[in-house]
Amino acid sequence: QATLVESGGGLVQAGASLRLSCAASGRTFNSYAMAWFRQAPGREREFVAVVSWSGSYTEYADSVKGRFFISRDNSKNTVWLQMNSLKPEDTAVYYCAARPYYSAQARDYNYWGQGTQVTVSS
Repeated sequence: QATLVESGGGLVQAGASLRLSCAASGRTFNSYAMAWFRQAPGREREFVAVVSWSGSYTEYADSVKGRFFISRDNSKNTVWLQMNSLKPEDTAVYYCAARPYYSAQARDYNYWGQGTQVTVSS
């Protein structure tokens, strides 16, 4: 059974950095695009970033451009989200997702992790 497991969330102050990890197991996702989404209470799940299977293409939501960076290591079956200059509005549960081709639409993804909470205090 294919699983994605996120880690690295926590409580930080505004301006701090966090690095989220997503470890895949049960199958290889080396040929899959990997993405991060987030969902705040009372809001829909929103796109954060995506990386192509090779790592050569990345795309970011406007709200995180220049602050967040997505990367992957296929030899480790792992994708990361480096989050810098965190803001209170970044507070959400962050989810890792995978699909064969990159997309910014949550409905297109068929593999999801359980999520990791990120809380940014002001």
